[in-house]
Amino acid sequence: MYIFEAAALGAATLWALTGLLSAGPAQHLGAIAFNCTRMVMVTLLLCIWVAIAGGWNTIGNDHLVPLVLSGVIGIFAGDTALFLTLNRMGPRRTAMLFSLNAPMSAILGWLVLDETLTGIQSIGIMTIFAGVLLAIRFGKRKSQLHKWENIKGPVWIGIALGITAALSQSVGSLIARPVMETGADPVAASSIRVGVAALCLVLLTRLPFSWVKPAGRFTVPVVGIIALSGMLGMGIGMTLILFALSGGEVGIVATLSATTPAVMLPMMWWRTGEFPALAAWAGAVLVVAGSALLFAF
Repeated sequence: MYIFEAAALGAATLWALTGLLSAGPAQHLGAIAFNCTRMVMVTLLLCIWVAIAGGWNTIGNDHLVPLVLSGVIGIFAGDTALFLTLNRMGPRRTAMLFSLNAPMSAILGWLVLDETLTGIQSIGIMTIFAGVLLAIRFGKRKSQLHKWENIKGPVWIGIALGITAALSQSVGSLIARPVMETGADPVAASSIRVGVAALCLVLLTRLPFSWVKPAGRFTVPVVGIIALSGMLGMGIGMTLILFALSGGEVGIVATLSATTPAVMLPMMWWRTGEFPALAAWAGAVLVVAGSALLFAF
């Protein structure tokens, strides 16, 4: 029974699905308003979860500052940049760019925490970067006309936002790692991080700037999809990955959870009716292969 591996693959599948689900509402409301609504909903979900399951007693006073800082950098800045990227680059390219958080985490661990970076892991990092470059540069055929394959604005801005999202996620995880090593409950820690991000986003939307205001109206279908996206991605998806890590090998679980860009391609094929370009498949395969080299050795 490969139940833990199946859970990791299930998490990657849900993250791919939420990327597609989020594309419409994020475009309709704008990245800031969408992310604010999503984070508030997810915060409520996580707090209810922790209240029922327990876990607050594992969070000490010395944990609060790093968790708050991790939430500001990793989730507030990271997720906001992620959905700005989604609106500019579409879900496929966004997933590929966000997959850079894995090699970035390895590099930061080597630079900041003095962790060992083997030759095979270095090859894995280069493989992931090559896969992302291949998928971004050659991942679309001229015959693909769906709006998700269109790039809005200069390409370099979208790439810069995607790299910012991945780097913010890596830095946020790096800051939170010492807290998690003390035995802090992951869901309780996540609720603090997400709650801080939600507060920052609410404050941001109160500023007198048009770009932080909703671009469209809140409707029942839009709010429903946002709630579904948050529940699937950060609720069930996070539960599955925590369950996978509780009994599976870390390297295998991390590799399987990094298959999101590859899993997304058949979903996009089904949703748009357009077969993804061969370079998109090749790039996704390289990302998965690089992740295997990075995590399994």
